[in-house]
Amino acid sequence: MLKKSSLVLWGVVLFVAWNALLLFFLWTRPPAFDDHSHLTEEVIRLAQDAELELENQKDLLQQIHRYSALWKAVPHRSRASPDAVLPVVVIACDRSTVRRCLDKLLHYRPSRERFPIIVSQDCGHEETARVIASYGEAVMHIKQPDLSDIPVPTDHRKFQGYYKIARHYRWALSQVFRTFQYQAAIVVEDDLEVAPDFFEYFQAAFPLLLADPSLWCVSAWNDNGKEQMVEAGRPELLYRTDFFPGLGWLLLSELWDELEPKWPRAFWDDWLRQPEQRRSRSCIRPEVSRTMTFGRKGVSHGQFFDQYLKFIKLNDRFVPFTQLDLSYLKKEEYERSFLPKVYDAPELRVEELQGNQRRELGTVRVQYSSRDSFKAFAKALGVMDDLKSGVPRAGYRGIVSFLYRGRRVYLAPPSDWTGYDPSWS
Repeated sequence: MLKKSSLVLWGVVLFVAWNALLLFFLWTRPPAFDDHSHLTEEVIRLAQDAELELENQKDLLQQIHRYSALWKAVPHRSRASPDAVLPVVVIACDRSTVRRCLDKLLHYRPSRERFPIIVSQDCGHEETARVIASYGEAVMHIKQPDLSDIPVPTDHRKFQGYYKIARHYRWALSQVFRTFQYQAAIVVEDDLEVAPDFFEYFQAAFPLLLADPSLWCVSAWNDNGKEQMVEAGRPELLYRTDFFPGLGWLLLSELWDELEPKWPRAFWDDWLRQPEQRRSRSCIRPEVSRTMTFGRKGVSHGQFFDQYLKFIKLNDRFVPFTQLDLSYLKKEEYERSFLPKVYDAPELRVEELQGNQRRELGTVRVQYSSRDSFKAFAKALGVMDDLKSGVPRAGYRGIVSFLYRGRRVYLAPPSDWTGYDPSWS
């Protein structure tokens, strides 16, 4: 592998070589004596192309010069270490309210060196670009260069935005892992506000992600994190989930090595939730979310926002996660403790829960046995009832944990559960 300190030299070599080839082509091209006007037009066209390419090369060299110091500071690509730098990648477009996201990130960030902030902007929105630029060297501002429309099937014209988002994610993550060669990254979007212990949470969970191959992400989000559905007095509670939550998540460069070659053209988050990508791996997620979204307007036109997202409880208590033992979240230890809690809990019918009966039982379990019964029970209890490739939001082995009228409830399949059925979607 080339040393990152040699990238500037290679940029210069590329610049010189390209323009030498252009000149060679112009000098050695045989004249077309039978068509002097065509020759003139061809020379003008080639000159214009050369001028455009010179501008592109100038931009490339400027970027190389700008980021060369950063590249030199990044360690050679290898298996990540527990103290690796964890950049926060902010995916931005045309929301000037990105200021709210950046202000909180900068306010709570414990270390600029450990947690550099990279804002990747798509869309070319000038007002948003000015807001990002106003932070100066506190953040790095990179811009997705391809702003063209994407050819899509006729019936997907209304989904053009989802195609552009997938293209932007691919470009941004490739910059982080290929160009800057970071070993891991935390991804947030420009409409997220973070909790006081956002960085503490990811710093503590990162070694778990390194140590447990059955994990593939750490997320700050609880899909069922409405205030009345979480135990706000116990913000230290963490869970495993088979559902990819997103909305503030940590991944390793090794995962990007796996995903990049087959990255989808659109709907990247639901694509990640397919069995072919998830490959039976899980994520860590909190009881109380460490992010909340304030962006009602977007390509989804506020889907779920009014019903769920605006009610998500953002943690407001600092939990010193790095001082806690999180080994209980490793797969074998987790299942050894979590599954008995679920299946030793007395079973209750939904109607009894709704009637606030049998309070003396404390924690209880509601059992479902089919797609339709899950959706009916989830809707009755206020849990998000959609399934992606058969996996319920926030679920682990089909089990969804939440509070209902102040009591812990496990919405769970039978104890002889054998796996997800992708047709439950």
